[in-house]
Amino acid sequence: MLIYVLITLCLSLAGVAGLQMMYMFYLDKLDNERKKRLHELEIRCRELGRRLEDAEDRIEEQNAMLEELYSETDDEEAWADVIDER
Repeated sequence: MLIYVLITLCLSLAGVAGLQMMYMFYLDKLDNERKKRLHELEIRCRELGRRLEDAEDRIEEQNAMLEELYSETDDEEAWADVIDER
C-alpha cells in the first residue's frame, strides 16, 4: 500500500514540476513579447521626436518670417492709415 502512495506522490510532484515548466515557458514568451513591444515603442518615440523637432523648426522659420514681415510695417502707421480712410 505504501508503494502506491509513493507512486502517486511521485506522479503528483512530476505533474507540479511540469506545470511549473509550462508556466516558466509562458513567462519567457511574455517577456520576449514585451521586449519586442518596447523596442517598437522606442523606435516610434524616436520617429515622433524627429517629427516634433521638424515641426518646431518649421514654426520657428514661420515666426521669423512673420517677424520680418511685420517689422517692415509700423503698427502706428497702419492704424493711422485705417483711421484716415474712414
